[in-house]
Amino acid sequence: MPLALFALAISAFGIGTTEFIINGLLPELAADFGVTIPAAGLLVSGYALGVAVGGPPLTMLGGRLSRKTMLLALMVLFIAGNLLSALAPSYGVLMVGRFLAAFAHGAYFGVGSVVAADLVAPQKRASAIALMFTGLTLANVLGVPLGTWIGQAFGWRATFWVVVAIGVAGLAGVLALVPHRPRPSGAACSASSPRSARPACGWPWP
Repeated sequence: MPLALFALAISAFGIGTTEFIINGLLPELAADFGVTIPAAGLLVSGYALGVAVGGPPLTMLGGRLSRKTMLLALMVLFIAGNLLSALAPSYGVLMVGRFLAAFAHGAYFGVGSVVAADLVAPQKRASAIALMFTGLTLANVLGVPLGTWIGQAFGWRATFWVVVAIGVAGLAGVLALVPHRPRPSGAACSASSPRSARPACGWPWP
């Protein structure tokens, strides 16, 4: 499998971790900001709202950009949201940071799936997409428990700093490893396209 798939998986790991990690940090957040645990729980809803609001327009915007450029932009947005969360001086600013980070969620997995499929031959597309989503699975199995432990041991801000570091690693991986290809021009770019036309479609196989 191309190394670029692992870069996509790292980014997916970071996005999945930041989505669910807040659940294990609610007591610390509530105590730090002087709010109730149910009020702190709204940070979960704020993230979900950001996914719902940000996904459609960013996906539409992706139609105007190359896929690599879109992935890079989404990771910058993800990093910015988590950086704001790590530095948040108040509950309201943390909510804004969560909302901003969530914008990247839906669009990243949509664009990332297409990029993963385009990195390999047709018969390997399912495996490539599954490898990218392995990052999301590992976020639930490893990222969330580890992030909760870090937050409880060193403070909740430390968890967000770790997520920022993961985001930077994912951004660097996408920048270095994901090839830059023009978007397919339309119906002419299909599995039945002649081999001579496939490079113009941005497909990696001969």
